[in-house]
Formats: sequence, structure tokens, C-alpha cells
Amino acid sequence: MEAITDFLDMGGYAAFVWPALGLTAGILIAMAVASARRLRASEAALQAAEQAGGRRRRPRGGAGQ
Repeated sequence: MEAITDFLDMGGYAAFVWPALGLTAGILIAMAVASARRLRASEAALQAAEQAGGRRRRPRGGAGQ
């Protein structure tokens, strides 16, 4: 049991290590949630654009002309 306590104490640096770990985990979770929301919004916008049936424009000029 003492080994677990020593690990959690982090050699006396627990006051710095655990908040840093928690902050990092919180930021990563927030980024994952934000990415998932943006993906859903982008997919909805794409679906709306595809249903609108807009035609693509042909590029003017370029290497092929």
C-alpha cells in the first residue's frame, strides 16, 4: 500500500503533477467535443449543399486550355 502512496505523492511534486494532468485531460476532452461538433456541422452543411443541387463551375483558364 505504501508503494501506491509513494506513487501518488510523485516524489513531493504531486501538487504540480496532478493539476497539470487534470488540466491536460480537460483540454483534450474539450478539443475532442469541439471537433465532433464541428464535424457534425460540416456534414450537415455538405448535405444541405448537395440537396440544393448546385452545379459546379468550370474553372476559367488554366493549364488545360
